Amino acid sequence: METLIPDRLTTLGHPQRLALFRLLMRRYPDSLPAGEIAVALGLKASTLSAYLSALQNVGLISQTRAGTSLLYAINMAGVRQTFEYLLLDCCRGRPELCATFPDLLTEGHAPMTDRTYNVLFICTGNSARSIFAETLLRSIGGDRFNAYSAGTRPSSELNPFAVRLLEDKGHDISHLRAKNVSEFTGAEAPHLDFVFTVCNQAANEECPAWEGQPISGHWGMEDPVKVEGTDAQKSLAFQQAYGALKHRITAFTALPLETLDRIALQSAVDEIGRTQSEAPA
Repeated sequence: METLIPDRLTTLGHPQRLALFRLLMRRYPDSLPAGEIAVALGLKASTLSAYLSALQNVGLISQTRAGTSLLYAINMAGVRQTFEYLLLDCCRGRPELCATFPDLLTEGHAPMTDRTYNVLFICTGNSARSIFAETLLRSIGGDRFNAYSAGTRPSSELNPFAVRLLEDKGHDISHLRAKNVSEFTGAEAPHLDFVFTVCNQAANEECPAWEGQPISGHWGMEDPVKVEGTDAQKSLAFQQAYGALKHRITAFTALPLETLDRIALQSAVDEIGRTQSEAPA
Protein backbone atom coordinates (compact mmCIF):
# COMPACT_ATOMS: atom_id res chain seq x y z
CA MET A 1 0.00 0.00 0.00
CA GLU A 2 2.86 2.40 0.78
CA THR A 3 3.91 2.39 -2.88
CA LEU A 4 0.33 2.93 -4.03
CA ILE A 5 -0.31 6.03 -1.91
CA PRO A 6 2.22 8.26 -3.77
CA ASP A 7 0.71 7.17 -7.09
CA ARG A 8 -2.78 8.10 -5.85
CA LEU A 9 -1.61 11.50 -4.63
CA THR A 10 0.20 12.15 -7.90
CA THR A 11 -2.91 11.22 -9.85
CA LEU A 12 -5.09 13.57 -7.78
CA GLY A 13 -2.49 16.32 -8.15
CA HIS A 14 -3.79 17.06 -11.66
CA PRO A 15 -6.62 19.66 -11.46
CA GLN A 16 -8.97 17.96 -13.94
CA ARG A 17 -8.41 14.47 -12.54
CA LEU A 18 -9.15 15.92 -9.10
CA ALA A 19 -12.34 17.52 -10.47
CA LEU A 20 -13.37 14.12 -11.88
CA PHE A 21 -12.68 12.44 -8.54
CA ARG A 22 -14.71 15.08 -6.68
CA LEU A 23 -17.63 14.70 -9.09
CA LEU A 24 -17.79 10.95 -8.51
CA MET A 25 -17.51 11.51 -4.76
CA ARG A 26 -20.50 13.87 -4.87
CA ARG A 27 -22.47 11.30 -6.86
CA TYR A 28 -21.54 8.32 -4.67
CA PRO A 29 -22.98 5.68 -4.57
CA ASP A 30 -24.11 6.25 -8.18
CA SER A 31 -22.29 4.81 -11.17
CA LEU A 32 -22.07 7.32 -14.04
CA PRO A 33 -21.70 6.76 -17.79
CA ALA A 34 -18.73 8.45 -19.40
CA GLY A 35 -20.99 10.64 -21.51
CA GLU A 36 -22.62 12.25 -18.48
CA ILE A 37 -19.22 12.83 -16.86
CA ALA A 38 -17.89 14.43 -20.03
CA VAL A 39 -20.82 16.85 -20.22
CA ALA A 40 -20.60 17.76 -16.53
CA LEU A 41 -16.87 18.50 -16.71
CA GLY A 42 -16.71 19.80 -20.29
CA LEU A 43 -14.12 17.22 -21.37
CA LYS A 44 -13.44 15.58 -24.72
CA ALA A 45 -14.03 11.82 -24.82
CA SER A 46 -10.35 11.02 -25.39
CA THR A 47 -9.22 13.24 -22.52
CA LEU A 48 -11.83 11.83 -20.17
CA SER A 49 -10.83 8.28 -21.08
CA ALA A 50 -7.23 8.99 -20.06
CA TYR A 51 -8.30 10.51 -16.75
CA LEU A 52 -10.65 7.62 -15.96
CA SER A 53 -7.91 5.10 -16.70
CA ALA A 54 -5.46 6.93 -14.45
CA LEU A 55 -7.88 6.95 -11.50
CA GLN A 56 -8.85 3.34 -12.10
CA ASN A 57 -5.22 2.20 -12.29
CA VAL A 58 -4.52 3.52 -8.78
CA GLY A 59 -7.68 2.01 -7.31
CA LEU A 60 -9.67 5.20 -6.66
CA ILE A 61 -12.55 4.42 -9.04
CA SER A 62 -14.12 1.25 -10.41
CA GLN A 63 -15.61 0.37 -13.79
CA THR A 64 -18.63 -1.82 -14.47
CA ARG A 65 -20.52 -2.67 -17.64
CA ALA A 66 -24.28 -2.32 -18.11
CA GLY A 67 -25.20 -3.61 -21.55
CA THR A 68 -23.06 -1.66 -23.99
CA SER A 69 -22.27 1.14 -21.52
CA LEU A 70 -19.32 1.49 -19.18
CA LEU A 71 -20.18 2.98 -15.79
CA TYR A 72 -17.77 4.58 -13.33
CA ALA A 73 -18.04 5.00 -9.56
CA ILE A 74 -15.85 5.78 -6.58
CA ASN A 75 -13.99 2.81 -5.10
CA MET A 76 -14.74 3.78 -1.52
CA ALA A 77 -12.46 1.09 -0.09
CA GLY A 78 -9.51 2.65 -1.88
CA VAL A 79 -10.48 6.16 -0.81
CA ARG A 80 -10.84 5.15 2.85
CA GLN A 81 -7.55 3.27 2.72
CA THR A 82 -5.78 6.38 1.42
CA PHE A 83 -7.26 8.78 3.98
CA GLU A 84 -6.67 6.39 6.88
CA TYR A 85 -3.05 5.90 5.87
CA LEU A 86 -2.43 9.64 5.63
CA LEU A 87 -4.11 10.49 8.93
CA LEU A 88 -2.53 7.69 10.92
CA ASP A 89 0.90 8.33 9.44
CA CYS A 90 0.56 12.07 10.04
CA CYS A 91 -0.56 11.79 13.65
CA ARG A 92 1.35 8.77 14.94
CA GLY A 93 3.28 10.12 17.89
CA ARG A 94 2.19 13.70 17.12
CA PRO A 95 -1.57 13.80 17.84
CA GLU A 96 -1.48 17.55 18.41
CA LEU A 97 -0.87 18.02 14.69
CA CYS A 98 -4.33 16.65 13.89
CA ALA A 99 -6.18 18.08 16.86
CA THR A 100 -8.27 20.23 14.51
CA PHE A 101 -9.80 17.09 12.97
CA PRO A 102 -11.37 15.30 15.95
CA ASP A 103 -14.26 13.87 13.94
CA LEU A 104 -11.88 12.22 11.48
CA LEU A 105 -9.73 10.70 14.19
CA THR A 106 -12.46 9.33 16.45
CA GLU A 107 -13.25 5.73 15.55
CA GLY A 108 -16.88 5.50 14.45
CA HIS A 109 -17.63 9.09 15.58
CA ALA A 110 -20.07 9.93 18.34
CA PRO A 111 -23.81 9.48 17.75
CA MET A 112 -25.84 12.57 16.94
CA THR A 113 -27.67 14.04 19.90
CA ASP A 114 -31.44 13.71 20.24
CA ARG A 115 -32.62 17.14 19.05
CA THR A 116 -34.26 18.91 16.13
CA TYR A 117 -32.28 18.35 12.92
CA ASN A 118 -31.93 20.84 10.04
CA VAL A 119 -32.24 19.20 6.62
CA LEU A 120 -31.68 20.87 3.22
CA PHE A 121 -32.81 19.36 -0.10
CA ILE A 122 -31.15 20.69 -3.25
CA CYS A 123 -32.04 20.41 -6.93
CA THR A 124 -31.41 22.71 -9.86
CA GLY A 125 -34.67 24.65 -10.21
CA ASN A 126 -36.18 24.18 -6.71
CA SER A 127 -39.58 23.98 -8.39
CA ALA A 128 -40.65 20.34 -7.90
CA ARG A 129 -38.48 17.54 -6.48
CA SER A 130 -36.76 19.48 -3.69
CA ILE A 131 -40.07 21.20 -2.91
CA PHE A 132 -41.71 17.75 -2.61
CA ALA A 133 -38.91 16.60 -0.30
CA GLU A 134 -39.14 19.67 1.94
CA THR A 135 -42.91 19.33 2.22
CA LEU A 136 -42.84 15.59 2.85
CA LEU A 137 -40.21 15.81 5.57
CA ARG A 138 -42.15 18.55 7.29
CA SER A 139 -45.26 16.34 7.16
CA ILE A 140 -43.72 12.96 8.02
CA GLY A 141 -40.93 14.07 10.34
CA GLY A 142 -43.00 16.40 12.48
CA ASP A 143 -41.11 18.50 15.00
CA ARG A 144 -38.00 16.28 14.82
CA PHE A 145 -36.85 18.15 11.70
CA ASN A 146 -36.62 21.62 10.21
CA ALA A 147 -36.97 21.06 6.46
CA TYR A 148 -35.59 23.41 3.80
CA SER A 149 -35.08 23.31 0.05
CA ALA A 150 -33.10 25.35 -2.48
CA GLY A 151 -31.88 25.35 -6.07
CA THR A 152 -28.52 25.93 -7.69
CA ARG A 153 -30.35 27.87 -10.41
CA PRO A 154 -33.84 28.31 -8.95
CA SER A 155 -36.89 28.97 -11.07
CA SER A 156 -38.83 32.17 -10.60
CA GLU A 157 -41.91 30.19 -9.54
CA LEU A 158 -42.92 26.70 -8.48
CA ASN A 159 -44.02 24.21 -11.12
CA PRO A 160 -47.85 24.29 -11.40
CA PHE A 161 -48.11 20.49 -11.61
CA ALA A 162 -46.09 20.20 -8.39
CA VAL A 163 -48.22 22.79 -6.63
CA ARG A 164 -51.45 21.11 -7.72
CA LEU A 165 -50.25 17.70 -6.51
CA LEU A 166 -49.26 19.05 -3.09
CA GLU A 167 -52.62 20.76 -2.76
CA ASP A 168 -54.43 17.55 -3.74
CA LYS A 169 -52.44 15.69 -1.04
CA GLY A 170 -53.60 18.20 1.57
CA HIS A 171 -50.22 19.87 2.17
CA ASP A 172 -49.89 23.48 3.27
CA ILE A 173 -48.07 25.28 0.46
CA SER A 174 -48.39 28.85 1.75
CA HIS A 175 -44.75 28.99 2.89
CA LEU A 176 -43.20 27.42 -0.22
CA ARG A 177 -41.07 29.44 -2.63
CA ALA A 178 -38.10 28.87 -4.92
CA LYS A 179 -34.84 29.76 -3.15
CA ASN A 180 -31.18 29.98 -4.13
CA VAL A 181 -28.76 27.71 -2.30
CA SER A 182 -26.79 30.83 -1.34
CA GLU A 183 -29.49 31.55 1.27
CA PHE A 184 -28.11 28.63 3.28
CA THR A 185 -24.51 29.84 3.49
CA GLY A 186 -22.99 32.44 5.73
CA ALA A 187 -23.30 33.40 9.37
CA GLU A 188 -27.07 33.90 9.32
CA ALA A 189 -27.86 30.55 7.70
CA PRO A 190 -29.18 27.64 9.80
CA HIS A 191 -26.64 25.06 10.91
CA LEU A 192 -27.30 22.09 8.64
CA ASP A 193 -27.22 18.50 9.89
CA PHE A 194 -28.12 16.86 6.55
CA VAL A 195 -27.80 17.99 2.93
CA PHE A 196 -29.39 15.91 0.16
CA THR A 197 -29.27 16.44 -3.60
CA VAL A 198 -32.35 15.08 -5.34
CA CYS A 199 -31.31 15.64 -8.95
CA ASN A 200 -28.22 14.52 -10.80
CA GLN A 201 -27.46 17.90 -12.35
CA ALA A 202 -27.29 19.61 -8.97
CA ALA A 203 -25.08 16.84 -7.62
CA ASN A 204 -22.74 17.30 -10.59
CA GLU A 205 -22.21 20.96 -9.68
CA GLU A 206 -19.84 22.36 -7.10
CA CYS A 207 -21.79 23.18 -3.95
CA PRO A 208 -20.69 25.35 -1.02
CA ALA A 209 -18.45 23.88 1.67
CA TRP A 210 -21.02 23.48 4.42
CA GLU A 211 -20.05 24.48 7.94
CA GLY A 212 -19.96 21.71 10.53
CA GLN A 213 -19.62 18.79 8.09
CA PRO A 214 -23.30 17.83 7.68
CA ILE A 215 -24.15 14.30 6.58
CA SER A 216 -24.67 14.46 2.82
CA GLY A 217 -26.43 12.14 0.42
CA HIS A 218 -27.51 11.92 -3.20
CA TRP A 219 -31.10 10.81 -3.79
CA GLY A 220 -31.25 11.46 -7.52
CA MET A 221 -34.31 10.78 -9.64
CA GLU A 222 -35.71 11.72 -13.04
CA ASP A 223 -36.98 15.28 -13.43
CA PRO A 224 -40.77 15.24 -13.86
CA VAL A 225 -40.62 18.79 -15.24
CA LYS A 226 -38.90 17.46 -18.38
CA VAL A 227 -41.58 14.90 -19.19
CA GLU A 228 -43.43 15.65 -22.42
CA GLY A 229 -46.86 14.47 -23.50
CA THR A 230 -50.39 14.94 -22.27
CA ASP A 231 -51.28 16.53 -18.96
CA ALA A 232 -52.14 13.05 -17.69
CA GLN A 233 -48.66 11.78 -18.58
CA LYS A 234 -47.03 14.78 -16.93
CA SER A 235 -49.16 14.37 -13.82
CA LEU A 236 -48.13 10.73 -13.59
CA ALA A 237 -44.44 11.71 -13.66
CA PHE A 238 -45.00 14.10 -10.75
CA GLN A 239 -46.92 11.42 -8.85
CA GLN A 240 -44.03 8.98 -9.31
CA ALA A 241 -41.45 11.53 -8.12
CA TYR A 242 -43.59 12.35 -5.09
CA GLY A 243 -44.06 8.66 -4.30
CA ALA A 244 -40.35 7.84 -4.60
CA LEU A 245 -39.40 10.74 -2.33
CA LYS A 246 -42.09 9.77 0.18
CA HIS A 247 -40.65 6.25 0.27
CA ARG A 248 -37.14 7.55 0.94
CA ILE A 249 -38.13 10.17 3.48
CA THR A 250 -40.23 7.66 5.38
CA ALA A 251 -37.15 5.42 5.58
CA PHE A 252 -34.99 8.37 6.65
CA THR A 253 -37.32 9.49 9.44
CA ALA A 254 -37.43 5.91 10.75
CA LEU A 255 -33.65 5.92 11.39
CA PRO A 256 -32.67 6.04 15.09
CA LEU A 257 -30.54 9.14 14.53
CA GLU A 258 -29.64 9.60 18.19
CA THR A 259 -28.12 6.10 18.44
CA LEU A 260 -26.20 5.86 15.13
CA ASP A 261 -22.61 7.04 14.88
CA ARG A 262 -21.62 9.14 11.88
CA ILE A 263 -20.25 6.25 9.85
CA ALA A 264 -23.34 4.11 10.35
CA LEU A 265 -25.60 7.07 9.62
CA GLN A 266 -23.78 7.93 6.40
CA SER A 267 -24.05 4.31 5.32
CA ALA A 268 -27.80 4.30 6.02
CA VAL A 269 -28.31 7.53 4.07
CA ASP A 270 -26.38 6.11 1.11
CA GLU A 271 -28.43 2.93 1.21
CA ILE A 272 -31.65 4.93 1.06
CA GLY A 273 -30.21 6.75 -1.95
CA ARG A 274 -29.68 3.43 -3.74
CA THR A 275 -33.39 2.67 -3.72
CA GLN A 276 -35.19 3.49 -6.94
CA SER A 277 -38.68 2.95 -5.61
CA GLU A 278 -41.68 4.26 -7.46
CA ALA A 279 -43.94 3.47 -4.54
CA PRO A 280 -47.56 4.56 -4.89
CA ALA A 281 -48.07 8.08 -3.62
